[in-house]
Amino acid sequence: MENSEITILLVDDEPDILEFLGYNLGKEGYRVLKAKNGKKALALAAAEHPQLIVLDVMMPEMDGMEVCTELRKMPDLSGVLIAFLTARGEDYSQIAGFDAGADDYITKPIKPKLFVSRVNALLRRFREMPADTGSIRLKEFTIDRERYVVVKGNEEVVLARKEFELLQFLVSRPGKVVNREEILAQVWGEDVVVGDRTIDVHIRRIREKLGIESIRTIKGVGYKFEEE
Repeated sequence: MENSEITILLVDDEPDILEFLGYNLGKEGYRVLKAKNGKKALALAAAEHPQLIVLDVMMPEMDGMEVCTELRKMPDLSGVLIAFLTARGEDYSQIAGFDAGADDYITKPIKPKLFVSRVNALLRRFREMPADTGSIRLKEFTIDRERYVVVKGNEEVVLARKEFELLQFLVSRPGKVVNREEILAQVWGEDVVVGDRTIDVHIRRIREKLGIESIRTIKGVGYKFEEE
């Protein structure tokens, strides 16, 4: 997929930041959309289905956490990547961001080359997703890789993109202990810097959303998927 085929939605209440980020992404060939508030962001996302949303945390009326939570309720946007944009010194918890459904976070102010590099790294994982869009059927649930949803019983469960990729990665290695380094490399990519707690939060959210205990924690090592 070429850059021109990828749509990025930038959301920030500061026009200068929107202009700065949009200009640098435009130079890379990306199609860029901009929103100055959360409500406009939700409307644009629903209409345009971007591949990546870069979302400021601190906005009036509807902050980034609220917007992210609403985005994750939209089945048509289950595959979208969401990166929070945060200012240094903000009272912001990365864990809270991941709990809301974010895939990554970017700290501002940020130099143009570094910002573009972070975006490229996130989208590299998007491009590298396997072309196979079949379903993975298990005893407890079915992973629908075409629609990015998990079906449990008669219910469709929408996971954030990284949650979905993490579940799919573990399920593809049943009974095998997968260490944290391998999970980070395969799901987030070597160019994206995230901590061990990021994995823990995503595993917890998968367990809670699906109501399963099939993902076992191997203390000090990593995780293992075992069907119950």
